[in-house]
Amino acid sequence: MGKKATKAADNMYYLARYEASARNEDFTSREKTAEILGIDRTRLARIELDAITPYPEEVMAMARTYNCPELRNSFCAKECPIGKGSVKEVAIDDFDRLALKVLGSLQDIDELRLSLIAISEDGIISEQEWPAFQHILDSLEKISTNARALQIWAEKNIHIQ
Repeated sequence: MGKKATKAADNMYYLARYEASARNEDFTSREKTAEILGIDRTRLARIELDAITPYPEEVMAMARTYNCPELRNSFCAKECPIGKGSVKEVAIDDFDRLALKVLGSLQDIDELRLSLIAISEDGIISEQEWPAFQHILDSLEKISTNARALQIWAEKNIHIQ
């Protein structure tokens, strides 16, 4: 795809199509892309111009067709009414960086395990235990986010499901 469109330049769906066009010339044209995706050309244009929010099925089709699984995560984190409050958007880095993030987030896993055992011994989380419990929850969120980023990287780069 030659020149980047200025109106859609920061739209994640447009950017995914733009990147995919480097591997498949069919994606240089909105018309051909819409045909491949099975959606109307005008609808695709409105999605890429942020005029409308795509349907989940459209995001799934774009993610699969463009080999851009991070579109699903971004859609859920930013646009889905249910996901906005519960799904965290992940950043997809290079493999070595992601691996280090995962390993770093697992570094204190034994400490977290012991802390959780101590907190759960009596079946109650006391006021004094709350900060330690919150630390456990924050650490688990970090582990989860890093693991999800690595999963998406693998899906994109080595095509695992």
